[in-house]
Amino acid sequence: MILNPKFPLYLPGVKNAGNDNISIISANLREDITTLGYFISGNGGLQVEIQNVYPTKEYASFADILRKFIQDNTLENVKRLGMAVPGPVINGKSNPIRLGWNLDIEELKRDFNFERADMLNDQEASAYGMGLLEDSDLDPIYTSGNLEKGNVAILAPGNGLGEAGYFFDGQYIRPFATEGGHSEFSPRTNVEVEFYQFLNNIYGIVSWENVLSKTGLFNIYRFLRDVKRHPEPEWLAERLSEGNFVQELYKAAVEDDVLICKIALDTFIEFLAREANNLTLKLKATGGLLISGDIPQEIRSYIDKDKFYEKFKISDKMEEMLRNIPIYLNKNENTALNGAALYTAYYQD
Repeated sequence: MILNPKFPLYLPGVKNAGNDNISIISANLREDITTLGYFISGNGGLQVEIQNVYPTKEYASFADILRKFIQDNTLENVKRLGMAVPGPVINGKSNPIRLGWNLDIEELKRDFNFERADMLNDQEASAYGMGLLEDSDLDPIYTSGNLEKGNVAILAPGNGLGEAGYFFDGQYIRPFATEGGHSEFSPRTNVEVEFYQFLNNIYGIVSWENVLSKTGLFNIYRFLRDVKRHPEPEWLAERLSEGNFVQELYKAAVEDDVLICKIALDTFIEFLAREANNLTLKLKATGGLLISGDIPQEIRSYIDKDKFYEKFKISDKMEEMLRNIPIYLNKNENTALNGAALYTAYYQD
């Protein structure tokens, strides 16, 4: 994997030959699965040698998963560790709510004898990983302008709602994390007010993550079913309860033409366009919008690109700016894993 010039990342260590041929373990921690990879750095890029997936909930700690990965692949004298975690990282520590683990990068560095270890928010890591994307990994929704000429927004609905960005300093783009997914959701129409009240009774504070995530898609679906009384076929209820909810909902909408599933996906995509608008305006992301995450990747063929763009550019005064922002959907599933490795390989000289 080599750096894509469309993403001129600030990576000062790329020019240091001392960062070549370094062994790295990278990890992307998630609520359901944790993915680890063994990488070798070189020529400003990375070569992935091994990649394994572990069920997160079957382990008491990340250290147990890391130890298992090292044992499974008989790895010795690995020099560096890079981690992507689903939550804020402050002074090398993180306590992701969905994992229930207390993570301390200095403890891991000491216990496993790494010469260097880094821990990033998963969306910041994903932003670094996008620097390794090939052009074929980017599915254009709307093209205008250049990604490298301005700040860039990143929106990623999955188990949660990830939001991040790149700050353009005039020469390089510099990734940063946000916790914008936890900002409050605001309704626009009368039906959305009903939806908000439905969620308010469940959560109290209603965040965008309660709307744009796997749980959020379920919230939309059950609102349509339980409040708006859209019929749910009996066979569908069984499939949704026993299988992967997003996959089964998508199949029912596309293959079986089930109305409630189509409305749920249409609503989700409209909310996605709305929050993309919000994030882009807050970051003044004239360089572009990148949409990532499990759900957009899963339902990519269902997204009406023209309709998404029309919803995205609605604004009271900023429509002229929004209509010129390029929008791409990232099809690569390993950007956080690759990005954590890239960061620990090259961020410092």
